[in-house]
Amino acid sequence: MKLKRFLKQETVLSVAAVLAVLSMFFVPPDADYLGYIDLRTLAILFSLMTIMAGLRRQGVFDRMGRALLARTGSTLQLVLVLVGLCFFGSMIITNDVSLLTFVPFTFVVLSGLAPDTRRALTIPVVCMQTIAANLGSMLTPIGNPQNLYLYGKSGMSMAEFLLLMFPYTVVSLLLLVGWAVMVCRKQASSCIGALPEQPNTTADRKIILLDVVLFAVCLLAVVQVLPYGVAFAAVLVCTLCADRSTLRNVDYSLLLTFVAFFVFIGNLGRIPAFSGWLQAILAGREVLVAVLASQVTSNVPAALLLSGFTDETAALIIGTNLGGLGTLIASMASLISYRQIARELPEEKGRYFKLFTLSNLIFLVILLAEWRIIGR
Repeated sequence: MKLKRFLKQETVLSVAAVLAVLSMFFVPPDADYLGYIDLRTLAILFSLMTIMAGLRRQGVFDRMGRALLARTGSTLQLVLVLVGLCFFGSMIITNDVSLLTFVPFTFVVLSGLAPDTRRALTIPVVCMQTIAANLGSMLTPIGNPQNLYLYGKSGMSMAEFLLLMFPYTVVSLLLLVGWAVMVCRKQASSCIGALPEQPNTTADRKIILLDVVLFAVCLLAVVQVLPYGVAFAAVLVCTLCADRSTLRNVDYSLLLTFVAFFVFIGNLGRIPAFSGWLQAILAGREVLVAVLASQVTSNVPAALLLSGFTDETAALIIGTNLGGLGTLIASMASLISYRQIARELPEEKGRYFKLFTLSNLIFLVILLAEWRIIGR
């Protein structure tokens, strides 16, 4: 029973582990396995996840959201802030943390609206928050796990990465604003009531300050000003000493998924027949193959797999970021919102799934058309 529950909760990790083990039958373990693991990606990813878990436990993001919402006076402004929190927040705190923080927050906020307005807005807003988190996160190397990995592999500067994804981010923002206006056209003049009271939690300012400093250290490691080992050691030691319980909230399954895929991809690269076949498929079609692969494996595994067989890393960055749109599993972060809907509004799961899929496909088609036009 426990195994069944684990497989259901950690499907991607389970699949990655099975693939890694199967690949070992074709390439028996040897000293070359040590070269498969990208320690830099794992160390920085762990450090960032730990810091974000700490700040989230201190209610930092919740307070930021409430401060912004306190300035809203209409339903349209409310929706723009809720969606904007996910879009801009994901650039810094990652798409997963953004949705884990702001989707539950949205249910609390919308509960203060009139019943008809709340019923009309909840499903569309959560749907667009999910899309916003996946699209906003594509701008920065730290916005999502595959960006962090591909950025390190590409050798790009921070400016080059930002310029690569900036055109798609701008169009995404315009689409989200247009959507918000369309959805709220009947409620745009409605004033919102007072925000629900904030949970009675006391933030530890020393821990918040420590996490902010550690975040700055991690950014220096991301842009390779500091060795990644320094950032990892600083985060681990400081967290153990000052905020040990935060370590329980780190997504270790994601780290293990990376390790399993590193082993699987490393072994595939040593099988000439498969390596040649995948390289032939990818040649000149990196963006489209990455988008399609993301639909069935999600964009993080797609990035890990395809990066081993092409040097066109910039194309993979575009493809796996746009590929986060589409199916419910194209970006695993999307499942966070779906689980929230299933728990809060179980009778609306079907409606949410239909709207989510349709909206994602529309956004994906438009952004792929943009890619075709600008050619990068």
